Amino acid sequence: MSVPDSPLWTLKSRPLLPIVQGGMGVGISAHRLAGNVARLGALGTISSVDLRHHHPDLLERTKDCHDQDELDRINLVALDREIRMALDIAAGHGAIAVNVMKAVAAYAAHVRQSCESGAHAIVTGAGLPLDLPELTREFPDVALIPILSDVRGTAIVLKKWLRKNRLPDALVIEHPRYAGGHLGATRPEEINDPRFDFEPVLAGIFKLFQELNIERERIPLIPAGGINSHEKVRVLLELGASAVQIGTPFAVTEEGDAHQNFKQVLAEAKPEDIVTFMSVAGLPARAVLTPWLKNYLRREKALQSNAKADPRRCVPGLNCLSLCGLRDGIASIGQFCIDTRLAFALKGDVKKGLFFRGSESLPFGKFIRPVAELIDYFLTGRMPAFH
Repeated sequence: MSVPDSPLWTLKSRPLLPIVQGGMGVGISAHRLAGNVARLGALGTISSVDLRHHHPDLLERTKDCHDQDELDRINLVALDREIRMALDIAAGHGAIAVNVMKAVAAYAAHVRQSCESGAHAIVTGAGLPLDLPELTREFPDVALIPILSDVRGTAIVLKKWLRKNRLPDALVIEHPRYAGGHLGATRPEEINDPRFDFEPVLAGIFKLFQELNIERERIPLIPAGGINSHEKVRVLLELGASAVQIGTPFAVTEEGDAHQNFKQVLAEAKPEDIVTFMSVAGLPARAVLTPWLKNYLRREKALQSNAKADPRRCVPGLNCLSLCGLRDGIASIGQFCIDTRLAFALKGDVKKGLFFRGSESLPFGKFIRPVAELIDYFLTGRMPAFH
C-alpha cells in the first residue's frame, strides 16, 4: 500500500512526509519499524538503548558479562547492525534517525556510532543536548534534532548552539501531559502546566526565532505527544508545525519490533490503566499499570526509605544511566532497574515488564495494523476496514 501525496517538509535536503515516528526503547523502535516508516517517505527512528536484545548472538556473548566496556562495545555492534538493516529496508526513501537519550551513560558513544553507521539524523531528549554540535562536528550532513518541551528550554539550546555557529536542523516539541516514556518535566505535578501546551509553545518559539534573528523556516518544529488523529495533525500543521511526531500508535503496528503481547498491552490499556510516576532517571514517566508496576508503586515509599548508593544494586555490568535512583541511592526517584524491566516488556512479559505508553487512545483501537495504513490515516483521515 502506498501513502498519498502530502505537503512535504525538508530535513537536510531530504523531502519527507510530515510524519515522524518517535524513538521508543528498549528495542520497541528498531530496524523493522524505522525502516518501514522511512520506506514510505517519512522519518523513522531507532531507539539506541540496549539493542543487543534483538540479536541472540550478542545476548549470548553478554549473558554473564560484568565488564562495562565490553557490554558497551557489544551494544555499539547492535546499534550499527540496526541502522544498516533499517537503511536497507528504507531503500533510499525517507530518512532514518537514531534517538539517543542524554541521560544514558553511553550517550556520546551512541551519537558517534549512529553517525558512523550512516544515520541521517540524531534525535536527543531526556536532557539538554548542549554538546551535540561538538560530538557531531565530523559529520556535517547528519541532522541534529533536540527534543524540548517549552520555550525556556528551547531558548537555552538555541543560544548555546548559536555561540558554536550551529543551529538545530529541527526541534521536537514534546508535551509531557500526553507523551509516553520519560517526560519533559521535573516533577509529576508539572506535567499539566499550561506552559507546555502546543499553541503557546509554538507561538513562543516563533517569537524567539525573531528575537534571535533566525528565519522561521530555518528550523522545522515537530510537536509530539497525544497526537492520535488526522484532525490533530491538521490543526498542528495549521499552527505552523512542519511535521508531527507519533510514538505509541507506531509501537502497535504490524512492523513494530516488540512482541505481540507488548502491542496488545498497549492497545488494550484503558485510561485508568495508564499512570505517571518517577523514573530512576530523575524524570516523570508514563506507563501501563501492569502487575509489576502496580507492585512496585505499592512498595515505592519503602524502597525509597532504604535507598543507598551502591553500584552492586545494578545488574552486573549494566551501568546504563548517567544518573540512576537505584544505583546512586537517590530516594526521591525510582528504585528499580529500568533496563531489565523494559527488556521484559520488549519480550511481551506482562507480569515483569514496564510498558511505556502515551496517555491517549489509539487511532485503530485494539487492532494491530500496518504502518502504511497508520500513515495514510494521519495524512488523510481515511480509516481502514477492520475485519
